[in-house]
Amino acid sequence: MTPEQMRDASLLELFSLEAEAQTQVLSTGLMALERNPAQADQLEACMRAAHSLKGAARIVGIDAGVSVAHVMEDCLVAAQEGRLLLRAEHIDALLRGTDLLLHIATPGDPNGEALVPAFLLQMASLLDPGAVPAPTTVALEPPLPVVAPAQPEPVAPAVEAEVEPAAPRKAGKRAVEGGERVLRVTADRLNSLLDLSSKSLVETQRLKPYLATLQRLKRMHGQGMRALDGLKTQLEDSGQSPEVLDALAQTQRLLLETQQILQQQAADLDEFGWQASQRAQLLYDTALACRMRPFADVLTGQSRMVRDLGRSLGKQVQLQIDGEKTQVDRDVLEKLEAPLTHLLRNAVDHGIELPERRLLAGKPAEGTIRLRASHQAGLLILELSDDGAGIDLERLKRNIVERGLSPADTVAQMSEAELLTFLFLPGFSLRDKVTEVSGRGVGLDAVQHMVRDLRGSIELTQVAGQGCRFHLEVPLTLSVVRSLVVEVGDEAYAFPLAHIERTLEVAADEIVQIEGRQHFWHEGRHIGLVAASQLLNRPAGQGQASSLRVVVIREREQLYGVAVERLIGERVLVVMPLDPRLGKVQDISAGALLDDGSVVLIIDVEDLLRSVEKLLSTGRLERIERGAQGARGVSRKRVLVVDDSLTVRELQRKLLSNRGYDVAVAVDGMDGWNALRGEDFDLLITDIDMPRMDGIELVTLVRRDQRLQSLPVMVVSYKDREEDRRRGLDAGADYYLAKASFHDDALLDAVVELIGGAQG
Repeated sequence: MTPEQMRDASLLELFSLEAEAQTQVLSTGLMALERNPAQADQLEACMRAAHSLKGAARIVGIDAGVSVAHVMEDCLVAAQEGRLLLRAEHIDALLRGTDLLLHIATPGDPNGEALVPAFLLQMASLLDPGAVPAPTTVALEPPLPVVAPAQPEPVAPAVEAEVEPAAPRKAGKRAVEGGERVLRVTADRLNSLLDLSSKSLVETQRLKPYLATLQRLKRMHGQGMRALDGLKTQLEDSGQSPEVLDALAQTQRLLLETQQILQQQAADLDEFGWQASQRAQLLYDTALACRMRPFADVLTGQSRMVRDLGRSLGKQVQLQIDGEKTQVDRDVLEKLEAPLTHLLRNAVDHGIELPERRLLAGKPAEGTIRLRASHQAGLLILELSDDGAGIDLERLKRNIVERGLSPADTVAQMSEAELLTFLFLPGFSLRDKVTEVSGRGVGLDAVQHMVRDLRGSIELTQVAGQGCRFHLEVPLTLSVVRSLVVEVGDEAYAFPLAHIERTLEVAADEIVQIEGRQHFWHEGRHIGLVAASQLLNRPAGQGQASSLRVVVIREREQLYGVAVERLIGERVLVVMPLDPRLGKVQDISAGALLDDGSVVLIIDVEDLLRSVEKLLSTGRLERIERGAQGARGVSRKRVLVVDDSLTVRELQRKLLSNRGYDVAVAVDGMDGWNALRGEDFDLLITDIDMPRMDGIELVTLVRRDQRLQSLPVMVVSYKDREEDRRRGLDAGADYYLAKASFHDDALLDAVVELIGGAQG
């Protein structure tokens, strides 16, 4: 490539970057002018943007760009001078010209110069209708396929020129932001930079032990020097020879020199360590900031999309945005673009009514959609609301019944919140006909899926006749997570702060047991209590404290208290994804490094709560014991109670627990069999009549299993006939107890007979 070609290529690239920035100014200004055509500041800004693009296009020799920008400038100057009142058809045309300029400035874009003649004729007809021949005499290129949202037809143009809206650039790719030069860097490189900076910050912490060692050596050295001074005084008093005293003096001089070197090195290392940690922290903060972008970056083109879609549907709609400067991770912004676009299109199509219907309802003809972004506890909170008609609940009920999703009687008793959840089902739509905008059933279920991929949540509420409101919560960043680091089984784990309701100290006497589950009372409600050691498969602590340290976690409506051994403190952790070859690690989402270089695993709270529910359903959730009851110097014998009756199961559990046995429960034979295969027990107590797998099948499986053949088995059943008793014993049971003659002592005596007392 010749120097001239290189210079031309550089100018073309600069023109492309300038066009990107100036067309954004034009789009924003024209949207404002549509609402108030007399805004002098917006007219001036748009005119200057068109003028700048005209000059830039002339410099790089793009005549089509010069022509388009020139006619747009003429229109805006006419509006400034009061010779033209900008109406909707003018704004439509100017926005098309804005798109056309961006197409022209994009190298290799075919949607550019071919449409310029038609656009110039359209603008001429708007500026001077009498100067343009009738549309039937003008041969135009066929319109380009329009990318959604569809462009509306002008109100009364003499010539129509369809221009495909230019796709907005992704977050973080603008040429100029706030007057700063921007260098385009790939996301992978930013991720590597953040990873390296976090490791650098950790490495600087490793200097602290060396500095502490040097300080200790200094103290020991000083003690040695003082000891030598004392020895010298004793030797001088005892009349030692000059040779001995000279050797001692030489030793003192060498130690003094050593002391000076040691002091200097300690001071230098201290200074170096401080500066290194400061710079590493600054590097880390800067790298982290590079990933954060204002929420406005995901809104590029959204106001225009709402406006154009509204006009294509015959509606007047404005989008009001609050919190545009809210900082969010680039990756999160990129993944939010699709669900937000869908929700906005949904609000325009389904929510906002036609102007005549709004006027009849006492509303302004123009509908309003509000989008608000804010921070809260490490989360990005998005609220998108409209002032439309809301959801027709009666129609929704009919739709649910017609689709066979639920019986009519059940639907009639559902709450509003329960009904609205059907809108998130795959393939569900309230549209009877498929249009370009909606009716295909690819709706809120896709939005919900995308939001959950971001480890977020979405909730819909509405007020009939007044509009709908979507509440979204997603992490501010997928690269960094603010966490509470705790200790479980001598290992560090991190709970994301976004899922933590609070931390508590729960006294042992505040813990109550209901149906084999432990709870404590807090702020007017019972909160289930589980041990982190059992969930994470770590050894339980042996502490004798009279209270528990509890982390209360929340995932949507689920709330649990998780007992941990120690609260280490809040940390900002750089997420390090697990090796994909490991697959999904239960209850863990990722890893990170602490300040001292040690590894911490980040808890997947949603997965952790699923583990809790699984343990509850199988009756394998263990009790947490502290204080005098927690002393386990002698192991307790374990009993598995399998019964589908809640009353019988809880009665047996209490009887055996009060006698000192460690009791687990299962709700039927299948759950009991799963528990037996996964854990060790000293005794099995089972009912016979149970769903999924009855007691006879369970006992038969136990006796066929080599590991469980010698496990004592007791059958407790309502069936008291001899043939029933014989059937249970023939299957392999060691003891058969009829519930008809059941009493406390009978059960306990039978257990003692089979396995002895509770202590092993």
